[in-house]
Amino acid sequence: MNKADFKGTLGDRSVNLYTLTNSNGCKVSVTNYGARLVELKVPDREGNFDNIVVGPGSMEAFLDDRENYFGAVIGRYANRIASGKITVDGQEYSLRANEGAHHLHGGPAGFHRVVWGGNQVNPRTLHLSYRSVDGEGGYPGNLGVKVTYRLTDQNELHLSYRAESDERTILNMSHHAYYNLHGANNGGSVDSHRLEIRSEQFTPVDADLIPTGEIADVEGSPLDFRSPKPIGKDRESGHSYLEHTDGYDHNFVLSKEGKGKRVGEGENQLYLAAGVQEPESGRSLKLYTTEPGLQFYVSQNPMPGIDSTFCLEPQHFPDSPHHPNFPSTVLEAYQAYHWQMMLSFDQ
Repeated sequence: MNKADFKGTLGDRSVNLYTLTNSNGCKVSVTNYGARLVELKVPDREGNFDNIVVGPGSMEAFLDDRENYFGAVIGRYANRIASGKITVDGQEYSLRANEGAHHLHGGPAGFHRVVWGGNQVNPRTLHLSYRSVDGEGGYPGNLGVKVTYRLTDQNELHLSYRAESDERTILNMSHHAYYNLHGANNGGSVDSHRLEIRSEQFTPVDADLIPTGEIADVEGSPLDFRSPKPIGKDRESGHSYLEHTDGYDHNFVLSKEGKGKRVGEGENQLYLAAGVQEPESGRSLKLYTTEPGLQFYVSQNPMPGIDSTFCLEPQHFPDSPHHPNFPSTVLEAYQAYHWQMMLSFDQ
């Protein structure tokens, strides 16, 4: 990534590119436009480094893209809210629709389309901040958000979010990187990547990709990734669970059981959610999170020259405000919101 391709202003806010490095040669590049991860260089089994995050290579290209949320912090609400309506304390709020009648990923001017304040405190740590004012996107409450990217010498990338509102509101944040462990410049398919998701259940959706409210078992279906299998093995099986999603675009209910599958303590405890291994290069990725759900999405031809990518998005469930049986996404006034994810890379 060329830093000059990201420097400039948007409105009255300065846009920049920040670079984190560790002693092993890993490199992370982040722009404060959308708090986006734009580069993640990790080695293969031969020690050759390549960027495994797919997305535009300049600020201009990000501005032109209106559909893909490449590498972005997602908010205020990750995934979909039916009809763009929420009710808080008996009052209905209309959120900006951007997928037919529905609200997706915070709407057309969500956190992915704003310029965050940036403060790189050392070569391995970047703090980003944003103040979402009352009524922005239709949501109640002034919301302050802080996001931290931190790269360690153990080849781990930690992301942590903290937020607080001055009114009772709804909040469900996520991260939307597009991965290909062949390397972003390879352009190959992710169908051969072997994926494991620690989940026994998922939330079925209707034709608009809105949850029905059911929680169904993955057993016996293409969504059963409890043991590693190639992403492409069952992707075109014609199973009813894939009827509306054109492949994989599903929220998995994460399992938190399992000895040795967690890191940290208390509110900082993260659980292993998923693992991906690419046999040819030997690159692998493990994702740990605090969240109860994980959206797994395969994007076909997301950019010219790129066959496919996969996304692993830790979050609460889609459309939770309309489903009392789903984990709540209500944030009380002046209650601290915490969200964490860790990516661990081996070769």
